Amino acid sequence: MDKTYGVGIVGCGNISTTYFELAPLFRRLEVRACADLNMDAARERASTYNVRAETVDELMADDEIDIIVNLTIPDAHYAITRRALEAGKHAYSEKPVALSIDDGKALAVLAGEHGLKVGSAPDTFLGGAHQLARSQIDSGAVGRIVAGTAHVMSHGMEHWHPNPDFFFQPGAGPMLDVGPYYIANLINLLGSATRVGALASSASPTRTISSQPRAGEEIPVGTPTNIHALVEFANGATVTVSTSWDVWAHGHAPMELYGTEGSLFVPDPNFFGGEVRASGRSNDIHAVEAWDHPCGRINVRDRNNGTERANYRTVGLADMAAAIEEGRDHRCSLERALHGLDIMISILKSGETGQFVDLTTTCDRPAAFGPEDAAALLK
Repeated sequence: MDKTYGVGIVGCGNISTTYFELAPLFRRLEVRACADLNMDAARERASTYNVRAETVDELMADDEIDIIVNLTIPDAHYAITRRALEAGKHAYSEKPVALSIDDGKALAVLAGEHGLKVGSAPDTFLGGAHQLARSQIDSGAVGRIVAGTAHVMSHGMEHWHPNPDFFFQPGAGPMLDVGPYYIANLINLLGSATRVGALASSASPTRTISSQPRAGEEIPVGTPTNIHALVEFANGATVTVSTSWDVWAHGHAPMELYGTEGSLFVPDPNFFGGEVRASGRSNDIHAVEAWDHPCGRINVRDRNNGTERANYRTVGLADMAAAIEEGRDHRCSLERALHGLDIMISILKSGETGQFVDLTTTCDRPAAFGPEDAAALLK
């Protein structure tokens, strides 16, 4: 029988509802308690999801908690993950796993000393659509990938988030907040990168909130909101990556990869599903025959617009729990999160200096995550 891992959530903000609601889809996971600096927020989530509300200290000392899920603001990710490891618990963090490479490496050392695992979102690259795209690459359907583009552009978070301040401070911005979905998928599809170059700017030193309850309030911008980068991968591919919150509308596809035998059109890496399209040595772009991947099946309806989609966030956490049990590498590992962080921080550094930046980390591609692998994690 599978071991059930007790999960404790630190940080009871907006994203916590996703983990509370989707963790029960997976074997081995049981959310047992939550904590927040604001105990009222912790009690509210605890009441809604029938778990214990604890202080952060109590959660770290709780013998029934095996894995700490770190959903705090980016600036606190390193400190909370470090505390979890020092308390003898595995840790899984929202992205980014840390705000510096040195902090990420320190976590790796500490995890190794204690025999613990650290994982990090995003896990959307494990979705059925992105694994289908990977299978196309791995089978040679479009040849060797030589180039590509990735675009994630909008007009920011202040139009929907009730407290968008942190999105515009160091540790966030479009590169570190939304970019991880795209970078993680590029690592999934192409492997590690070697160097980057970028231009970065901000359209305005402040943003005006238009969401409730703070509509009309101005907040400062402390990080670039418009970044255009070139990423060179170890396999020789070069990919343009653009992340911006200074764009009202555009016509770019989320991700396109160009191979020696054809092109591959990948849906939005922020989501698990979507249509994968491809071409051969012609302009005949066609849908790739879909497969029945458990993490690509529609399972939720958007509360705001009624759109149906696949959402299996926490699958990375479930895979980490299985990896602990099975003594293997996990797909959303600290090694890959750290390399993704290296890519993004180096892009921002290049934007500041105007120079190409060589990366100081590397990683292996995560193992493919086919339909059978996904089915083994789901209840």
